[in-house]
Amino acid sequence: MRVGILVWLLTAQPLAAQTLMTAEEFDDWSRGKTLDYAVDGQILGSETYFAGRRVRDADRGGPCIDGSWFADGEAICFVYPAIAGVHCWHYWREGETVVAQPLSAAPDTPPQQVTEASAPLACTGPDVGV
Repeated sequence: MRVGILVWLLTAQPLAAQTLMTAEEFDDWSRGKTLDYAVDGQILGSETYFAGRRVRDADRGGPCIDGSWFADGEAICFVYPAIAGVHCWHYWREGETVVAQPLSAAPDTPPQQVTEASAPLACTGPDVGV
């Protein structure tokens, strides 16, 4: 039990040492951009951020879904009517790089690098939106 707690504390420490982005910083940084979320150079998904804290998400190979985001304490939380639940993340900077970690991630899950995409979302299907 003690070893498990020590491992958790050691793996949680890097996030605790970071200064998390505020909702205002996140909004200023993300609004009007399409961002890629990647681990080890592999893009897991992309999102486009709009005014009014609206967002359009596209996981790799999946359809685009519209939603919104809000601040909950230090977390940025996303709600998508097409997906059950609230999905909260922490965002912070490591130098010039922005990284993100879902609050639901296991302690050994690496954070995702968030970078500006080189192309807009490629939404497929009948409900692609504008």
